[in-house]
Amino acid sequence: MEVLEAIKTRRSIRHYKPDAISEKKLNTVLEAARRAPSWKNSQCWRFVIVKDKEKKTRLAETLGPGNPAHSAIKEAPVIIVAGAELGKSGFHEGKLITDKGDWYMFDVALAMQNFTLAAHSLGLGTVHVDRFDAQKAAQILNVPQGVVVVEMTPLGYPAKEAKTPPRKELSELVFRESYR
Repeated sequence: MEVLEAIKTRRSIRHYKPDAISEKKLNTVLEAARRAPSWKNSQCWRFVIVKDKEKKTRLAETLGPGNPAHSAIKEAPVIIVAGAELGKSGFHEGKLITDKGDWYMFDVALAMQNFTLAAHSLGLGTVHVDRFDAQKAAQILNVPQGVVVVEMTPLGYPAKEAKTPPRKELSELVFRESYR
């Protein structure tokens, strides 16, 4: 699948078939994440692969009330928990040098965008999951101090096709030379 086609057709998937994912496909999507750009090539992202049913259930319990991804975390054969080493992205010689703070969210987002597009190109579904207790998720997964959990992403074969949500027109989003 061409990259522009993957961008246009990727959808958030919240229901998954129980079919296992081959290690080859799993490694392919993780390799795509690893190849993302990052601040000064810091590669601060870290990924925890979760297949254990009990751990997936415990991770689902960290989601906020009404989070539509609750069943996705429990159903998908694999959950990728993306985190970041703090103090790497946005820093030079140990000093924060950006007015945006630690850039780990930006770097993890780039890696996870690569991950989700690669997954889609292989016929796999994903959804970016937030609104969960990241500290509890970190405890469940024994994430060390200095690493923060950013998001959880189910990975599996879609149980049904997702609808295409409406997108704003470029004229609503793009400005030339000045915001107004």
